[in-house]
Amino acid sequence: MDLETRHLSQLLTEAQQLPEVLLLKKSTTSTNDEVRALIKKGVQGILVCSETQTQGRGQHQRQWVSPVGNIYLSTLLETKTPLDGRLSLEIALNILQIPSFKSLDHLQIKWPNDLYSAQGKWGGILVEPVTPHQAIVGVGINLLPVSDAAIEQQTTSIMQLGLAHPNRIKIISELYLAIMQAGQWFEHGSYNLSGRFNHYAAFMNQTVEFEQVNKTVQGIFKGIGDDGRINILTEQGLIGLYQGRLRLKK
Repeated sequence: MDLETRHLSQLLTEAQQLPEVLLLKKSTTSTNDEVRALIKKGVQGILVCSETQTQGRGQHQRQWVSPVGNIYLSTLLETKTPLDGRLSLEIALNILQIPSFKSLDHLQIKWPNDLYSAQGKWGGILVEPVTPHQAIVGVGINLLPVSDAAIEQQTTSIMQLGLAHPNRIKIISELYLAIMQAGQWFEHGSYNLSGRFNHYAAFMNQTVEFEQVNKTVQGIFKGIGDDGRINILTEQGLIGLYQGRLRLKK
């Protein structure tokens, strides 16, 4: 066991949350795919991290650019409650509360799964259901500035937001604990989800476009409902939507 793996193992042991399999890799195709392969072997407690990914992906199979030095991790989350869209919102909310990010101001969440700020996106979450009660949760965090022509949107990083010397292993341990904690919030009915989420919601009360498969809805973003739906005030009134892509109106 190398020094970093030993350190991470110690941190998770102290938190009484050490998974059955803990892997820190230099490179992989996708940490989500690594977890999926371990699930097929019957492993349940899993945490896989990599310094880079060659086939990282985000929502709707879009490419997740994965330069060396950032955090890419995946784990298996099991719930008694059937999975729904609230889970990714709970994961985002719990990530914003990790101790390493306490000194950072104005962190936001862009519905449904982008870790955001006024300077742009600094992380993202991918929840891939395996069964109605099991999901692979992938998280990507930009520790370092990212510069890549393949990225369509404005990005930033934890260092650019003010964390001068991020401790990668400590942040990985806190992210894993945050995901497990998010599962508990979800199991207990995601109490006051709208209130907790809307406090951090990007684009609140701004004019947005909500892109769906066959149409685009325009209006004022009014946050989310407790079931995770997005609320947009249109000329026809307030409407709730569940599937789509939110962005500021150009």
